[in-house]
Amino acid sequence: MANKDETARAAAGWPEVRSGPLMTGGILIGIGALVALAGVAVAGTHVAMAAREWMKELETPPDQLARLRWEQAKSAAAAGAATWREHPNARVRLARRASSAAG
Repeated sequence: MANKDETARAAAGWPEVRSGPLMTGGILIGIGALVALAGVAVAGTHVAMAAREWMKELETPPDQLARLRWEQAKSAAAAGAATWREHPNARVRLARRASSAAG
């Protein structure tokens, strides 16, 4: 019966694959993934610590700087809106013509 299976596989055109090299390749891929994960962890930790030290050295903390910029943006928007509303052209109203079909 094994002879019939081999003949059927050869007739179907499938390549003959040995399991040893496939298992070795899978194991090496797994080891490589673990090494890459360790590298990402080490590099990520370093970047996080460097960013933390950089933030400690700033004169104005980022949260206070963001709050200051938000207040500046709000006041600029309010000033722009007030200027838009008080502009002489803003007071001109367009009058609609009476429809000629209604008459």
